[in-house]
Amino acid sequence: MADRLTQLQDCINQQAEHFCNSIGILQQFAPPSKFPSFDRSGSQTPQQQSQEDYVQLFTTLIARCAKDIDTLIESLPSEENSTELQLQSLRILEAENQETAERLEAIVRKGQDLLEQVQAALSDIAQAQLDMQHLMKLGNKD
Repeated sequence: MADRLTQLQDCINQQAEHFCNSIGILQQFAPPSKFPSFDRSGSQTPQQQSQEDYVQLFTTLIARCAKDIDTLIESLPSEENSTELQLQSLRILEAENQETAERLEAIVRKGQDLLEQVQAALSDIAQAQLDMQHLMKLGNKD
């Protein structure tokens, strides 16, 4: 789902589309105007079939879209609260960051301790193998 600003932009674009379409319908079905000094012969009468339907449709669409735009604008945070909310969010994030950093440091310390233990064990194993090899050489000479 999009954030509120994106929803607002989409709704404004949709409203612009409704306006353009309604103007197109007006141009398509509106009767031509007569000018007093200009008489045009052979004028054609436009189709009057569903002008009322289009009027009702576009008034409903435009009104509904305007209401949606108002609702989205009202749901946006105000400027006064915005700074306070950002500071509060930053404080929370800093606290979480500090806790996570402390946990990471503890894990790194444990990892280093385990590494030292493994290295010590490997050193003991290597020394034991060397001692065994040395004893075996002495035993073979006898």
